[in-house]
Amino acid sequence: MDLGISGRWAVVCASSQGLGFACAQALLAEGVNVVVNGRTAEKLDTAATSLRADPSCRGEVVAAAADITTSEGRAALLAAAPKVDILVTNNVGPKPGTIADITPDDLDEALALHFHAPIALVKAVLPAMKEQRFGRIVNVTSAMVKRPSSHMIASAGARAGQSAVMKAVSVEVARFNVTINNLLPERIDTPRQDFMAKREVDQLGITYHEARQRQSDSIAAKRLGLPSEFGAACAFLCSAQASFISGVHLHLDGGSYPGLV
Repeated sequence: MDLGISGRWAVVCASSQGLGFACAQALLAEGVNVVVNGRTAEKLDTAATSLRADPSCRGEVVAAAADITTSEGRAALLAAAPKVDILVTNNVGPKPGTIADITPDDLDEALALHFHAPIALVKAVLPAMKEQRFGRIVNVTSAMVKRPSSHMIASAGARAGQSAVMKAVSVEVARFNVTINNLLPERIDTPRQDFMAKREVDQLGITYHEARQRQSDSIAAKRLGLPSEFGAACAFLCSAQASFISGVHLHLDGGSYPGLV
């Protein structure tokens, strides 16, 4: 299927690895020009080189090293693209912890990563998207939005707040052919899952293999999701065909979410 977005420009936050990298890769395969982003220039350059070398890449890759939790970083990132037709917000996961573990600083960091930064980016790109009557915004959030875990308090709080704001704005801008959707991943096989497995090794005194097996067993499909599966979902939500889909929270969790809505 031709997604109808070849030649468009996308900004994909935190795309030097993991879910952001997968989204950039999928968009590039559709002929989208992509600004990739990370905080560390060397790591970002490695990712950009890898994307350019991918045989499926049909778009231009521009690397913009920037910390999107700062206004200067956001401005630099957006300036790296001649225009922004597609915005994928994403960032590193907040520090895990229960209500007893987390500190005010942990909560502030989570809000900076997953509330203030994505909202500021969306606010910056909306005027031009509305004027050109095309815009696709995809927020990479988390299953914690709809199924909060007592061990992920900071993540659940910040991401749920972000999702509420995005849902409200999606209603306002739909008439301009600007869509805003949220992807809710759980157990996609990225460096974040490696980090969480090693955390369980330390906390529970189990082997790394056992920790990874626990991750797979927690998913209804009994396996971890592939980054490519996640990227494909992101690319479709950015497509011309997805113009009637907005305000959606899409689970990518191997069928694990138990609720109806």
